[in-house]
Amino acid sequence: MKLTILGGGGFRVPLVYRALLADQGEGRVTHVTLHDLDASRLDAIVKVLREQAADHCDPPEVTVTTNLDEAVTGADFVFSAIRVGGLAGRVIDERVALDEGVLGQETVGAGGISYGLRTIPVAVDIARRIARLAPEAWVINFTNPAGMVTEAMSHHLGDRVIGICDSPVGLGRRAARALGIDPQRAWFDYAGLNHLGWLRAIRVDGVDVLPRLLADETALTSFEEGKLFGADWLRTLGSVPNEYLHYYYFNREAVAGARAAQQTRGAFLLGQQSRFYERMEAPGTPPFEAWDATRLEREATYMAENREAVGGGERNSCDLESGGYELVALALMRAIALDERTTLILNVRGRRVLEPLDAEAVVEVPCHVDANGARPIVGDPLPDHAIGLVTSVKAVERAVIHAATTGERAAALRAFALHPLVDSVTVAQRLLDGYQKHVPDLAYLRD
Repeated sequence: MKLTILGGGGFRVPLVYRALLADQGEGRVTHVTLHDLDASRLDAIVKVLREQAADHCDPPEVTVTTNLDEAVTGADFVFSAIRVGGLAGRVIDERVALDEGVLGQETVGAGGISYGLRTIPVAVDIARRIARLAPEAWVINFTNPAGMVTEAMSHHLGDRVIGICDSPVGLGRRAARALGIDPQRAWFDYAGLNHLGWLRAIRVDGVDVLPRLLADETALTSFEEGKLFGADWLRTLGSVPNEYLHYYYFNREAVAGARAAQQTRGAFLLGQQSRFYERMEAPGTPPFEAWDATRLEREATYMAENREAVGGGERNSCDLESGGYELVALALMRAIALDERTTLILNVRGRRVLEPLDAEAVVEVPCHVDANGARPIVGDPLPDHAIGLVTSVKAVERAVIHAATTGERAAALRAFALHPLVDSVTVAQRLLDGYQKHVPDLAYLRD
């Protein structure tokens, strides 16, 4: 089975390859093609993969290319993890927003809108090429903003594009372990949009144990989300939100923390990864050791400003474990290719399982997966407070997709102005002007 990874020079590719190395089952991936526009980054990542594969007798073969058509032709699965504009673009997303006093996070608020506006035209072009050159391929999208990009690609690939994210599986795993429950035994009732969802139930042998977690102060505050949101707020909601909802529920604190920080998250990662790739060019650098040390630092500092804003402390060691999106991707590929039926939380066209959204809206919900693809599972309706956020943010996503596929600047302005975390049409106008000034990729937006 052939897997193509777009964004193959990206820092997280060794996580995917590690999962592939551990898979010795029948029908496993035997060939991996890495595609990236930056040949030097490809070279660095290949060095890490070679060291990972050194102790394995039959590792997946790895080839590299900077030619997109060559990369996708003949692929069974295409894993899309591109970053249009690189981390330098993320820094701009953050700074323009923070200068206006609003959130600049790469997938949430103004920063996410800017990122989507420059990413969707590229993602749509990729979708069209795959539809033409590899019409039987399945596309697994991890490119952010993942739900928005998956929906844009679905206009050309239908249900053959599926978005994945490690946040829901990580949340479920942490919540189950806080109760001393093996996550493999639990059914997680989770629903929403990408980076905007809620864990509404944890069922073990048909019994919902989430109320027990909410009632146990020690267990509830022992893991990431409990520390971020606080036990009282989680009990008020009656659910455990995805960590990204901290930006909505504690927006003033999040913005203040970001503005007070010495550097933005994007600036930190840009410096950190630049040092890693530069180090990989130096003779004698141990590839895997250099990569793993950088990974651990990256994970330890994840959402640090948010934890500091609410006194959440440092991340626990259990929250630093990998085994997130790369294992979701592997399980998804095996379920489709080998009909190994499973249930996964995925980003798919909702088919109206999440009212009041329409059938074409991409949502993040549990899905049955087999050789026919992923089918969303009907769950309980969202509560009113969640419906309000989900419908508002979906309207923003739709406006971004419209702007990105038509070049209509008014649609882009509408996206900024309607987002719940942008509190003024005047601010929205300045945001769009600022992003167009600093992001050349947005020159396509016209009145």
